[in-house]
Amino acid sequence: MALNEYEAGSGFTGTIGRTADESTPAWPKPTRAAPGAPNVLMVVLDDTGFGQLSCYGSPIATPNFDSLAAGGLRYNNMHTTALCSPSRSCIVSGRNHHSNGMACITEFATGYPGYNGVVPFENGFLSEMLLGQGYNTFMVGKWHLTPSNQETAAGPYDRWPLSRGFERFYGFLGGDTSQWYPDLVYDNHQVEPPATPEQGYHLTEDLVDRSIQFVVDAKQVDPDKPFYLHLCFGATHAPHHAPKEWADRYAGQFDDGWDAYRERVFAEQKALGIVPEDAELSRHDPDVPDWESLPEPARRLYSRMMEVFAGFLSHADHHLGRLLEFLREQGELDNTIVMVISDNGASAEGGPTGTTNEAQFFNNAQESLEDSLAVIDEIGGPKHFNHYPWGWTWAGNTPFRRWKRETYRGGSSDPFIVSWLQGIRARGEVRTQYAHIIDMVPTVLDALGLEPPATIRGITQSPLQGVSFAHTFDDADAPTKRHTQYFEMLGHRSIYHDGWRAVCPWPGPSFTEAGAGFGQPISADKLTELDATGWELYHVAEDFAENHDVASEHRDKLIALIGMWYAEAGKYGVLPVDGSGVARLLVEKPQAAVPRDSYVYRPDTQSIPFSAGPRVLNRPHSITADVDLPEDGAEGVLLSQGTAAGGYSLFIKDRKLHYVHNYVGRGLYKVSTPDVLPAGPHKLRFEFEPTGKPDMANGRGTPGLMQLYVDGTLVADAEAPVTTPFILNPGALTCGANPGSPVTPDYPSPFRFTGTLRTVTIDVSGDLITDTESELRAAMARQ
Repeated sequence: MALNEYEAGSGFTGTIGRTADESTPAWPKPTRAAPGAPNVLMVVLDDTGFGQLSCYGSPIATPNFDSLAAGGLRYNNMHTTALCSPSRSCIVSGRNHHSNGMACITEFATGYPGYNGVVPFENGFLSEMLLGQGYNTFMVGKWHLTPSNQETAAGPYDRWPLSRGFERFYGFLGGDTSQWYPDLVYDNHQVEPPATPEQGYHLTEDLVDRSIQFVVDAKQVDPDKPFYLHLCFGATHAPHHAPKEWADRYAGQFDDGWDAYRERVFAEQKALGIVPEDAELSRHDPDVPDWESLPEPARRLYSRMMEVFAGFLSHADHHLGRLLEFLREQGELDNTIVMVISDNGASAEGGPTGTTNEAQFFNNAQESLEDSLAVIDEIGGPKHFNHYPWGWTWAGNTPFRRWKRETYRGGSSDPFIVSWLQGIRARGEVRTQYAHIIDMVPTVLDALGLEPPATIRGITQSPLQGVSFAHTFDDADAPTKRHTQYFEMLGHRSIYHDGWRAVCPWPGPSFTEAGAGFGQPISADKLTELDATGWELYHVAEDFAENHDVASEHRDKLIALIGMWYAEAGKYGVLPVDGSGVARLLVEKPQAAVPRDSYVYRPDTQSIPFSAGPRVLNRPHSITADVDLPEDGAEGVLLSQGTAAGGYSLFIKDRKLHYVHNYVGRGLYKVSTPDVLPAGPHKLRFEFEPTGKPDMANGRGTPGLMQLYVDGTLVADAEAPVTTPFILNPGALTCGANPGSPVTPDYPSPFRFTGTLRTVTIDVSGDLITDTESELRAAMARQ
């Protein structure tokens, strides 16, 4: 007998008498998806360029992405915002990034509606929409949509994944993390990885394992309930971490350099029909040296960095294949809408020479070529935080010019694959219709036969700003529904309209031509000058890779597009135009907690992100541990911050107190007590007393005297000739252990303290010295 059910919000449809025997029950109708509703799988890659998947012409093997393309569609005219968090906000909301308050990453938030880093609740996420339609919703991997000051155990949690429509979350909240020792959050709490690199752990595999688990957990209870899985790999964002055997598969394959890579990929793109037959390869970028001009040792190093990147991407492809095979075995793949996208073009944040440790780059302590070569066989492994040089970035965006952070097509055009075996008849075809990532949500809703909700949790929803391209699935000649799209990123502007594209690069077409680097402010007078003389015009319907600036021949067209850009900017909250880096980084923002001079920590609590912890670098400070040592002694970490890439640790080993400062992975400066610590309660204290001034420009933090005290008595001291000048990245602070990558080889991770540790107090009442340029580089690398 069917249950009597009534819609939520409507009146009770049963009857109520004096007793149950003269009453008829009825139940609120559960939210159920339509019978046969397809699953939705979004796969978001990070910093993967247009020319880096093999189905887009790359020599990097990506057979599982290729299989999705072979069974579905590849789009060659899909566009992103050119940066991480802004793009991710568009992918899940169907609204433009400024409308989401995500003009940039949240670390660069400023006090304007389009820039504050706070996605408004009236811009509902696809997860919230599908949750209301009876779907299970899972978020796995990189999030980076929570204001940076809210990524702590103090919350607030209302902009964490579980508060934005996802029922389960497993991944990391920030912009990047080690793939070997990730900063993991499970639902709303921090967890440690389930294994170590020595045991074969890698984040990519873990994310796929968790994705499968989430689906299995739900399907074994309700096999007919569809799911929405939003899977955001750490690949291929730095650090480029790959098992050595995967990198070794590419040994020697990039020895001919980035110029040759571009030619090879471009030829293959034409053969695949990914670019038009009459397309031209973009110019040699002025910021990139000719491969043959480099000395042989540099070519050898850069080749290996690219081999590691390629192994990283192929490794991610392999594990995606495990997920696809699982869905196939479960009979779910045919009725799953799969969309694959990257958040922006390939990343140039490794700089012209790349790095084996981004902490050195952030701290102006860039390693020499000789130092990099000394660890060439370790690149990609747990000891390093590596990123390739920007010559490979430029090559990775073939055939386009430039890269991530810039709104030329190299920064804003990405591979995009759609597969839905049961719902799309076309197989292996290329689609050329213009599209933008804000169109993904409307397309999914269209394919599911759903309308966007008018309200979500009682909040009236803003209109979607994207338009569906589902009509192109089985019609290669269908016209695009998107005729206009603006772009703005860090003052770099452009606009597309019906086959034309106007670009106003900032600070210029390249750093070399501009005579300036990233992060230059734009004054009102400068903006007027740029609008008068700084715009370029490309007829991209005929000039695929933006090679021919026709601004002088089509002045009327250019003026109209500039006016259109300002109209769109007003509509979507793009103003004020801001090209600055340092100023945006240093602007005063609301804080989760007021800065203070004393911080108290306890063991067995969540780690503290670097941005929320005490700033101990380049200032007098002390660390005091209140402990009780048993008769047979104790060992372990009292307090640590950072990793093998740089950090510090106060610990007990061999019944002695030790402090180690790890200078950007390059030097270890230590001080230890000469005698064993007696049993009983103690106050164990480390003090740092500066003895000179920092040399920030040359990557040398404040030198100082490292001192150890036991119950108020000085027992040991030593000089640190140099310290970390600016940032520890990764820089999580942990009390009572050193989880993940150990700061020092003196102990194995996590080296938990075995005695009684009550509290550890950090005092930072001394003056703080900072370097804004380094702070800027570090923040941008989190994109």
